[in-house]
Amino acid sequence: MFQRILVANRGEIALRVIRACHEMGIETVAVFSEADRGAHYLSLADEAICIGPPSATDSYLMINRIISAAEIGNVQAIHPGYGFLAENAHFAEVCRSCNIEFIGPPHEAMAKLGDKVSAREIAKSANVHVSPGTEGLVTNEAEAIKVAKEIGYPVLIKATAGGGGKGMRVARNDISLKAGLKAAAAEAEAAFKNAGVYIEKYIENPRHIEVQIMADNHGNVVHLWERDCSLQRRHQKLVEESPAPHLPHSVREDICKAACRLIETAGYTNAGTVEFLVGPDNQFYFIEVNARIQVEHPVSELVTGIDLIKQQIRVAAGEKLDLKQKNIPCQGSAIELRINAEDPENDFRGSPGKITRLRVPGGPGVRFDSHIYEGYTVGPYYDSLIGKLIVHRPTREESLACMRRCLDEFVIEGVKTTIPLAKKIFNHSAFIEGKVDTTFIERTW
Repeated sequence: MFQRILVANRGEIALRVIRACHEMGIETVAVFSEADRGAHYLSLADEAICIGPPSATDSYLMINRIISAAEIGNVQAIHPGYGFLAENAHFAEVCRSCNIEFIGPPHEAMAKLGDKVSAREIAKSANVHVSPGTEGLVTNEAEAIKVAKEIGYPVLIKATAGGGGKGMRVARNDISLKAGLKAAAAEAEAAFKNAGVYIEKYIENPRHIEVQIMADNHGNVVHLWERDCSLQRRHQKLVEESPAPHLPHSVREDICKAACRLIETAGYTNAGTVEFLVGPDNQFYFIEVNARIQVEHPVSELVTGIDLIKQQIRVAAGEKLDLKQKNIPCQGSAIELRINAEDPENDFRGSPGKITRLRVPGGPGVRFDSHIYEGYTVGPYYDSLIGKLIVHRPTREESLACMRRCLDEFVIEGVKTTIPLAKKIFNHSAFIEGKVDTTFIERTW
């Protein structure tokens, strides 16, 4: 087992990894930018090293500075968290070439699954459903129009690299397809330095269902059941829950088995998430693999009782999974709400500033994963996520009631947050009945 791990991230996930390491008797080295100097969680690490100015491109995304910090800190492994370099195959390769274990999948599998066209091919070879679309990248308008007419409008133009909704456009006719191709390619080039796009059938009013998997280096692959992540804004998730409401048992079994087949076919190890769209007819289609721990991993932890961060570390250290599929439960209902420093009334614009008052809810089955505190300053440099409120109760009805009670107790002053919108969501009849899809928030508010 590792004696010392560097945490190549910040905020909530850095704190989460530090806590898991210390429970395992592992020392930690935290890195930070000048914007995060003085953050409380840094004092919990055994050592903290500054890696640059506030801009992520000059600090958390600088591979050479992360590696230098790892060498100074004398660590055996690096945990990338989520975001920043977590899905950067080159970073994973550099870590291992420097004899530092990357706590994540092999860089070869990450590279193959990070390219969405390549990932679709792997899914097909694993006998996992993909939506109809192009076999590879689209190179011209004529080809795009031909494919669109073959599979039928509407179609979705997608960047082969990256994620987060960038490089995505829906086209419902030839005119919007031509315009969308140019816009998606330009956005993808700017965001990912890769202008490649492809086309697939656009699934109307789908649910977003994903499967948490864990695989070791000894051929063992298990799933930790599914999460419903349909409540989104700008293709970014706001609410996640497990089990997915009203998902037929047979579909649930099939989608979890499909995720495991894909992971085995890709030669993937460590934690990962296989994402699907599920149509109104309950037919599911593979979207992508997130080759890292997810923001919403606590949902799966609570229904299974399994600490995913600790499992990641054990697998990276070469240990066999001590998990057997038949022994992995899915007990009760867990729901996570992402709390962002954003103004929902102003197109979700970021709301940096100092938190002048903070009152966090508690009680049975309540978990709040966050690094913020009263007096903490939310900066403008990074993602707006400031915390995750997770509840776990015996039934979904009880989880919803618990979440509503927690939201009434929650007080964050000094910055705008998504809590007012969350109150509307958790009191909306469609969400209470489990009848929402990925367009719900846009259609409703």
